[in-house]
Amino acid sequence: MPWVDNFLRFLDSLPNGLVYVLLGVSAFVENVFPPIPGDTITAFGAFLVGTRRLTFGGVYVATLAGSLAGFMFLFWIGRLLGRRFFIERDYRFFKAQDIGRAEEWFKRYGYFLILLNRFFPGIRSVISIAGGISHLKVLKVALLALISAAVWNLIWMLIGYSIGNNWETVKERLGYIMLRYNIAILVFLGIAGAIFLFKMMKKRRLSKS
Repeated sequence: MPWVDNFLRFLDSLPNGLVYVLLGVSAFVENVFPPIPGDTITAFGAFLVGTRRLTFGGVYVATLAGSLAGFMFLFWIGRLLGRRFFIERDYRFFKAQDIGRAEEWFKRYGYFLILLNRFFPGIRSVISIAGGISHLKVLKVALLALISAAVWNLIWMLIGYSIGNNWETVKERLGYIMLRYNIAILVFLGIAGAIFLFKMMKKRRLSKS
């Protein structure tokens, strides 16, 4: 994504205080608009820590605050607008089918899904919307979302910090790591979905017999 490289160059040209603010904003936006590669921007912040441009604590707090705010923003949107609003409109990045699937997951796994939300790229925003629709307890959701983001962001910061001081090398390796991770998650979700369908079909057969 060329625009990401342009944004990162722009970010690097700004005063340190403003960079912290924009890192937090990017983490927020990444939750609200799933196509935005916020994890790459978080890793770039860690890279700037490695070059001694920024402090580790500053980048971590900024991205953590943005991640939590983004998750809770969508949670409240789901809570206020309700299920019917999203199901009828079937938005591109908040598809009715995905929201329905997330609701089924909440019935099975409850708050545990909130705790793991950051580890499911591509559907974490749907999880926050569905959590709001399901009227989960706000304080409990906020705490679990904070823990999830704290662990996930720390992992990405450590990766970005440890890979090296050449951004092109860092970006290339991050892309490789994220690709493998996404494949693993898709395989996991595929297997979980197959097991769920098998159990549903078995249950229906037993009920008919």
